[in-house]
Amino acid sequence: REAESFKEQGNAYYAKKDYNEAYNYYTKAIDTCPNNASYYGNRAATLMMLGRFREALGDAQQSVRLDDSFVRGHLREGKCHLSLGNAMAASRCFQRVLELDHKNTQAQQELKNASTVLEYEKIAEVDFEKRDFRKVVFCMDRALEFAPACHRFKILKAECLALLGRYPEAQSVASDILRMDSTNADALYVRGLCLYYADCIEKAVQFFVQALRMAPDHEKACLACRNAKALKAKKEDGNKAFKEGNYKLAYELYTEALGIDPNNIKTNAKLYCNRGTVNSKLRKLEEAIDDCTNAVKLDDTYIKAYLRRAQCYMDTEQYEDAVRDYEKVYQTEKTKEHKQLLKNAQVELKKSKRKDYYKILGVDKNASEDEIKKAYRKRALMHHPDRHSGASAEVQKEEEKKFKEVGEAFTILSDPKKKARYDSGQDLEEDGLNMGDFDANNIFKAFFGGPGGFSFEASGPGNFFFQFG
Repeated sequence: REAESFKEQGNAYYAKKDYNEAYNYYTKAIDTCPNNASYYGNRAATLMMLGRFREALGDAQQSVRLDDSFVRGHLREGKCHLSLGNAMAASRCFQRVLELDHKNTQAQQELKNASTVLEYEKIAEVDFEKRDFRKVVFCMDRALEFAPACHRFKILKAECLALLGRYPEAQSVASDILRMDSTNADALYVRGLCLYYADCIEKAVQFFVQALRMAPDHEKACLACRNAKALKAKKEDGNKAFKEGNYKLAYELYTEALGIDPNNIKTNAKLYCNRGTVNSKLRKLEEAIDDCTNAVKLDDTYIKAYLRRAQCYMDTEQYEDAVRDYEKVYQTEKTKEHKQLLKNAQVELKKSKRKDYYKILGVDKNASEDEIKKAYRKRALMHHPDRHSGASAEVQKEEEKKFKEVGEAFTILSDPKKKARYDSGQDLEEDGLNMGDFDANNIFKAFFGGPGGFSFEASGPGNFFFQFG
């Protein structure tokens, strides 16, 4: 009678959803009468409502040991197994219920749920081998709808989230498990994996070591720990060689480091950028651009790689690409320095699309006034229309065009003010200098001393001599 009284009080609290008090009274009933299957069954139901499925499983199993025909006991045992992720054991429990009551609709539905979980497990296993981590996360999310207390499913999901670069989500899942079980080696491994992939290698090693203390045969933790230590050592050696100016050795060390773990996206992005810097120092600019491109493919937020690549584009006169990278940088970090770099690249791009007067005259950008005059004299004589009067109409037209361009170039580069504006990237036509208004012949006559000062005379087809007045 006393045990039944405790049970009835427990039922009352259970009905009010006060599961802690219900648990206390069911425990008193069990202590008073330890061989009653229904008391264990009721306490199992209460523990399930409290989310304590492992303890609930023990009570449910005890209830069916005391009474193998206790249908609710088998149902609760199955539900606990399923919630904990053991779908095979759950299926056996639900099949036992159907042996006792073949019309039990709850058992029929739960059996289907267990089959669904088993199917998601199989798909996830195959997809993990295929490295389709998004599909694995999807399968685990579906499985966890039926097995909310399964640490195994949560760990697999967290590991895949880490491999997908979704570190905060992965850390959250692993931390939740560690709050409940601080010795869970799998959760410690995943926590370390998140730090490792976030390039916090020293902290990651600490978690891997802790996981191996809990489970010395943990293969994934062992491999990750070994990779983390090797990666840290190679990267540090490469940095040291670079600082010492030994660029060839630094290149080799960064290359070796890149071969350690292709999954470590964050660290590998830095290694590619570092190797790109080495290549730029070795003046292997195209290789440097390739390395920086690989870096931003791995981490499209990596400002340093964009800056390094942009500088290489500037050095190779690929100004449109440089402007694109500097725009990306400035959109991300609006600093004065980045704004100036973008402005400089835009100026060089604008300059690159104009006529290159230095190239037209065949002189260096630092050419002196005398060098510019000598270059003009040579090019003007070379392309003067009178010299090509016997050529085809097409050749005459081309030479006339070149003669005019030589005149334009000399007019701008021989005038210090115009030259300064041209060198600074200003639009000369916007400054009122219309290149179309230049008369190349007038410039030529002015340079060579006016009419009668110089002429071309033919001595035969295609042969010319110069006559100075």
